[in-house]
Amino acid sequence: MTPSSAAPAKDSLHPSLSLLLLLVLVLAGVCFSLFLTWVISAALYGITDLNQMGVVLGAPRNHPHGWALLMWAQGLMLLLGFGLGALAYARLRRLPVADYFMPRRPLPWWWPLLAMLLIAVSIPALSGLIAWNAELHLPAWLYEFERWARLKEDQAQDLTNFLTRFTSPGRFAVAVLVVAVVPAIAEELTFRGVVLRQFTRWTGSVHWGVWLSAIVFSAIHFQFFGFVPRVVLGVLLGYLFAWSGNILVPMAAHFAQNFLQLLLLYLQQRGTIQFDADANEALPWYTMLFSAVLTLGLLYWLHQRRLTASSAVPAEMHTITGRGVAVAAPVAGEAHTLSSHGVAEAPGPQPRA
Repeated sequence: MTPSSAAPAKDSLHPSLSLLLLLVLVLAGVCFSLFLTWVISAALYGITDLNQMGVVLGAPRNHPHGWALLMWAQGLMLLLGFGLGALAYARLRRLPVADYFMPRRPLPWWWPLLAMLLIAVSIPALSGLIAWNAELHLPAWLYEFERWARLKEDQAQDLTNFLTRFTSPGRFAVAVLVVAVVPAIAEELTFRGVVLRQFTRWTGSVHWGVWLSAIVFSAIHFQFFGFVPRVVLGVLLGYLFAWSGNILVPMAAHFAQNFLQLLLLYLQQRGTIQFDADANEALPWYTMLFSAVLTLGLLYWLHQRRLTASSAVPAEMHTITGRGVAVAAPVAGEAHTLSSHGVAEAPGPQPRA
C-alpha cells in the first residue's frame, strides 16, 4: 500500500465552515507575521516602535531600510498567513497533508515543466486582456468607486515599482524568493489546495470550484483594474491542479508567471532589452493570436493526458472530481473516494469475461 492510500482522510466539516476556519487561520498567521516583522525590524534596523514600523511600511521610500523591511513583511505574511494557514487547516482537520495537497503521486516529470511552458506561451495572449481591463471605465453612477479603485491601483503600482527596483543582483535574488517562490507555494496551498477543493465539495462541480476559487484569488489582491486577467490566471492554475492532482503543478506555473515578470523587469533595468514589462499595452494582434492558439492547444493536450491517464487505469491514480478526490485502482475494492463522508471504497474495473 502506498503512502497516498494508507491513511483515511475524513473531512466532514461543511465547506462554508471549512472556508471560515481557513480564513481564521490565515488571519492568525498574518498577525503572527506582523509580530515577527516587528522583531526583525527591531533586531536588524533599530525600529523598536510599532507605530514607526507602520510608518516605514507605509512609506518605504523615505527610510533607508524600507525596501528590506517591506520584503520581510510581504514574505512572512504570505508564508505564515497563507502557506502555514493552509497547512494548519489540513492538520486541524486531521487530513494527511501529502494526501490532501498531492493526492496523485508519483507525479510525471513533464507536468510541472509543461505547466510552466503553458504560462510562458499565454503571456502575449493575456496582454490584450490586461490592456482592456486597465483601461476599463465604469458607468457614471459608479464614478466614485472607479476613482477610489484607480487611486488604490496607482498606489499598488507605485509600491510594486519600488519593490522591483533592482539596484543589484542581490536585490533581484531576494525579489525572486519573495515575489516568485513564496507566493507560488503559499498562495497555491491556500487557493488551489484548500479553497478550490472546498468550493468543489460545496457545489459538487470541479468547474465551479475552479472558477469560484479563481475569483476569490483575484479579489484578494484588491486590484480591480487587473481583476479579469488574474481570474483567468487563477482558472488556468485551477485546472492544472484538477487535471494533475498535484499541487506542485500549479506551484510551478505560478512561479513561472511571477519569475518571468521579474526577469523581464531586471533585463529592462540593465538595458539588456527595450521591452517595457510594466506597461499595460497589448502586443500586436498576430502575436496574441499565435499565443492564444498555442495556449489552447497545450491546454487541450494536457486535458487529453488527464483523460488518457484516467482511462488507462494505472497501478494507483488520483483525480479531483466533484465528489472529492477519486483514487482509481486496477482491482475492485482497492479504490477509494475522498469526500465529505470520509474514505469510502469505490469499485475498480470489472474483470474481463
